[in-house]
Amino acid sequence: MGHGDHQATTPRLAGRLRAARDRAFAGRAGELALFREALAGSSGGWVVFYLHGAGGMGKSALLRRFADEARAAGRPVVEVDGHTVAPVPDVFEAAAASALTGRDPVLLIDGFEHCQGLEGWLRERFLPRLPAEAHVVVASRRPPDPSWACDPGWSGALRVTTLRPLDLEDSVELVRARGIPAALHRPLIDYAGGHPLALCLAAEVAAREGTWTAPSHDLIAALLGKLVGELPSSAHRQALEVCAHARTTTQQLLRAVLPGEDTDALFDWLRAQPYLETGQDGLYPHDLLREALDADLRWRDREGYEIMHHRMRAHLLSQVPAASSRTLLPAVEAVKYLHRGGDVTREFFTFATDGSVSEDTVRPGDRPHLLELAAKAEGEESAALVDFWLGRRPEAFRVHRRSDSGRPEAFLAWLRFTTPDEAELAADPVVAAAWQHCRTAGPLRGEEHLAVSRFMIDPSAYQRPSGIMDLMLHRAVAEFLLQDRLAWTYITWTRPEFWGRLMKYSDHHPVPGSPAVGGLRHTLYAHDWRAMPLADWLAFTGAEEIFGPREKQPAAPRRPVYEVLSRAEFDTEVRDALRVIRRPDALAASRLTRARLIARSDAGQAADALHELLTDAVDALREDPRQADLHRVVAVTFFHGVPTQEAAAAQLGLAFSTYRRRLRRALEHITDQLWSLETG
Repeated sequence: MGHGDHQATTPRLAGRLRAARDRAFAGRAGELALFREALAGSSGGWVVFYLHGAGGMGKSALLRRFADEARAAGRPVVEVDGHTVAPVPDVFEAAAASALTGRDPVLLIDGFEHCQGLEGWLRERFLPRLPAEAHVVVASRRPPDPSWACDPGWSGALRVTTLRPLDLEDSVELVRARGIPAALHRPLIDYAGGHPLALCLAAEVAAREGTWTAPSHDLIAALLGKLVGELPSSAHRQALEVCAHARTTTQQLLRAVLPGEDTDALFDWLRAQPYLETGQDGLYPHDLLREALDADLRWRDREGYEIMHHRMRAHLLSQVPAASSRTLLPAVEAVKYLHRGGDVTREFFTFATDGSVSEDTVRPGDRPHLLELAAKAEGEESAALVDFWLGRRPEAFRVHRRSDSGRPEAFLAWLRFTTPDEAELAADPVVAAAWQHCRTAGPLRGEEHLAVSRFMIDPSAYQRPSGIMDLMLHRAVAEFLLQDRLAWTYITWTRPEFWGRLMKYSDHHPVPGSPAVGGLRHTLYAHDWRAMPLADWLAFTGAEEIFGPREKQPAAPRRPVYEVLSRAEFDTEVRDALRVIRRPDALAASRLTRARLIARSDAGQAADALHELLTDAVDALREDPRQADLHRVVAVTFFHGVPTQEAAAAQLGLAFSTYRRRLRRALEHITDQLWSLETG
């Protein structure tokens, strides 16, 4: 047997590699069908098949499969790798030269983004010189230049496909081909989200370790190296990290988070990246890239991560008050999305709102649909209460209707009350329970109101996390953020064993007793916004949002507790504080030191702040000439150390009855001024 005969019969390593690739290949049926049609001579006229997609999406694997099938069909294959070919016309042409002279060649160009500057030359100068029966496949991270479509010659000869993540069936096929046990398929697929490279790397880890928990930092680094590669500067990295952390990124957001950077240029750069998508509200990455970038920064630079997060949160919170009715819930969702790394938020929010259902007000004709939904979810007695409140407060209802048909799918009511109404208390035991708690725990003051979330009705996922429940919870948060003289909120659940943890996180505490409607018990959770105002609530809830469930979290800030006083109690405390204003130790014991007006003072110590507020209120009397006499009465009585009111009257040269009358008027002015600070 000759040497040549031995070569012809000995299996080659290339064959083994090709067979292994064939076994591991999954998906891309549409792209393969189009290519096979071309090999069979029925390509429908296409000459160039342009594939583009993010790194790791399987472009190179698909081109290898194309090469194998073309060779099996007897077609000469010419492969050019943009990673290794210098982006110079002569060098590129030398690498692809055999395609110019071969019979029916198949030219496969991979990594074209590395020589994308040759695109015009390729289209205008090189490709027209190929044989008439040639077929070309170009794979790039970037989409083709619009000039292809503008050229009548090329518009019919070009096919463009964006390579997307694998679907569930193809993802299962991919991990099964790697020998992964069925029990691990779903965790791996959930992590990778159909991204082929991530799925392969994760499967390799699972095969080696026999389990799968979470990606290691090495795996994340490997993914980022492939998906993103080298970045032009630290500013570009920061811009990409902003894009990963935010729900969507706009140039306005970049300006807020990266002050001092050229955000015009950075946004243009982001917009051109193949791994970022452009949506209605801004730019966003694939979920896998988002989580990899976010986890990498959180691990690599915790301090920088927190700075970015807090700047972003402050900016997004500032956008909520200016939002229109249409953009309000998306604005709230953008804020809430920053919380997704927290253990509590990820348990109760899905972030799965896809536009198929949107929030709306009540329309004529909605009533029978809403009653039907209520009866299906909570029974006929609950439906009767929905009918009652629709008749009295239709503006309180938020209807979640299908975008395609307009039909109501779910609804809630956000009921606001300033005074109790006997008919309403008699009709609805849940509202009656809220009022009873308010009366005993902290009655309304002045123009304050309370709010009750009522009827979180979605029969398809009743009081369970879902896209619709996200909308309901975002509505509640919007009401918190836009509050005006809100004293109490009451959130109502029929599944307290599940939702209690979210309520604790949001500083809503269970109200004793669970009123029943039609045999279904409702648990109310209450928050006093006077005891913990909005700014403090945001700081309190914000402590959880950055850190994931497996990370050690810093101690949460102390829960602020402000004492809520009735008007009569407040007036008494002001008078008592004035009596001891020259005794710091006694002033420090005043209940006013725990009131809201002290919490909003700039003074460092509560007693000092109270002394300053009382002094300012007294001095304000002196600024009005008509009240100068009142100022002198208060100053002598409380600041000059006179032992008795009789002595004060004598020092002022006033009859005691006149003195008492002026003192009473002065104290009324002072308490009115301070009360407006307390409740304003």
